[in-house]
Amino acid sequence: MINLAVINLKDIIKFIKNIIISFIIGIIFLKLIFFLKNADYVSIEDLQKNYFSGLISNKIIGKNILISNAFENTNTYLKKESSIKKVLMSELAIFNTEEELMELENQEEAIEFEDQNNNSETDVIEEENNEEIQVTNNENIESVLPTRVITKNNKTDTYTDIYKSVKIKNESKYTLTQEMVTPNVDFTNKKDIIIYHTHTCESYTPTEANNYVASGNFRTTDLNYSVAGVGTELTNNLKSLGFNVNHDTTYHDYPAYTGSYTRSLATIQNILQNKPNSQFVIDLHRDALGSNSNYGPTVQIGDEVGAQLMFVMGTDGGGLEHPNWLNNFKLAIKIQEKANEMYPGLFKPIILRDSRYNQHVTTGACIIEVGATGNTLEECKISMKYLAKVIEEVMK
Repeated sequence: MINLAVINLKDIIKFIKNIIISFIIGIIFLKLIFFLKNADYVSIEDLQKNYFSGLISNKIIGKNILISNAFENTNTYLKKESSIKKVLMSELAIFNTEEELMELENQEEAIEFEDQNNNSETDVIEEENNEEIQVTNNENIESVLPTRVITKNNKTDTYTDIYKSVKIKNESKYTLTQEMVTPNVDFTNKKDIIIYHTHTCESYTPTEANNYVASGNFRTTDLNYSVAGVGTELTNNLKSLGFNVNHDTTYHDYPAYTGSYTRSLATIQNILQNKPNSQFVIDLHRDALGSNSNYGPTVQIGDEVGAQLMFVMGTDGGGLEHPNWLNNFKLAIKIQEKANEMYPGLFKPIILRDSRYNQHVTTGACIIEVGATGNTLEECKISMKYLAKVIEEVMK
């Protein structure tokens, strides 16, 4: 009887303590609600609306960044109504819409190739240019060569706008004017170049000379055989021409592919902190992978066959801050105009889109896609020596 009474007394004391704790928590919660409703702060309705909107959006792409930030950092986010709405919308755009949209857009080129079904068994070659060859002494690479675009495993170029020889496929919200496409800009820093890779593990069709251990479908963590190896080839060619090149090979798409652009943004911002005067920044990619992996755009330059290249340029059309997008776009047109003089067909039409692709970091940032899954590493490396020559001419 004595032991039972002691046990019952302990239970009673525990029960009373729980009631007191619950009462205190309830008071704090009620005071918080009263404070939010009566202070000039965000309304409960708006907070709930943004919470559930963010939750649904995050489920779509498997993230919960907005929600955790909003509730873990109450003192930061529970400010005046106008401020909290801006923060919530900005966070949703950065971590949800932008990342998702960029990855979806990256698949469109491969899908377009599948729709065309342009896979002839013989090489159909289009004559592009047969200008007089002007030989230079710089590593025996000629400044101008006759070229031919090979249409096997390629696709017909489509475009909406044109500036002289430069074709542009405008997928942005902007209507391009003559002034917007006139490349009346220049680099202020013509010696320092940064190369990095948002999708570092993108790889090409293996060959006997360049076979590799795959870490996914046309992906490898071996930097010698991925697009990073193409970046190394471009780096070496640019250095031989007197440029100072910083080539970063950080993995941004491994082990997780989702979030690649967010991670590569941190990398390029860190590089620019140490090299604040750098202006020309290249995010080097391989074109996207669709179900038809033999898409491999090529161009014959002289006696060599290289992979075709393509600028993908961003704007502020998606709602994110990108005040200098037009400068970047004009620089891409300027480079491609020079390439069309030297090696016509080296570049496919420039693609202009609403996403900014981290190109807001400088006034000379771009994406250059080198070939696609149907190309070989050899073809991509051949193109890099000609791209380096084009860059040299632009930077004079």
